[in-house]
Amino acid sequence: LTVVFTGDGAAAGSYGYTNSGYSVYEEENDRLTESLRTKVSAIKSLSIEIGTEVKNQNKILSEMENDFDSTGGLLGATMGRLRTLSRGSQTKLLCYMMLFSLFVFFVIYWIIKLR
Repeated sequence: LTVVFTGDGAAAGSYGYTNSGYSVYEEENDRLTESLRTKVSAIKSLSIEIGTEVKNQNKILSEMENDFDSTGGLLGATMGRLRTLSRGSQTKLLCYMMLFSLFVFFVIYWIIKLR
């Protein structure tokens, strides 16, 4: 015959535990279960927030991609115009640059003269 004793010195009986010992384990299990439930809830809310942030970042990236595409098209059109301009007569381009320079020079001279 084997007798099992609990921590308080009382015999445990045929089940190996007393009601008080069982309730201690049950309370600890309840406490650990509640702690685990709290942690799972925190992880769930964190993962939902991460999902929302990922959706927002993907939307921003999509908008940026559209902006870069439109800017690339505009830049390509500008480069095409510059190529067309560079294929034209170099003397005509030089003449336009000289006229523009003279215009800027006279505007600056006129501004300085009025002061």
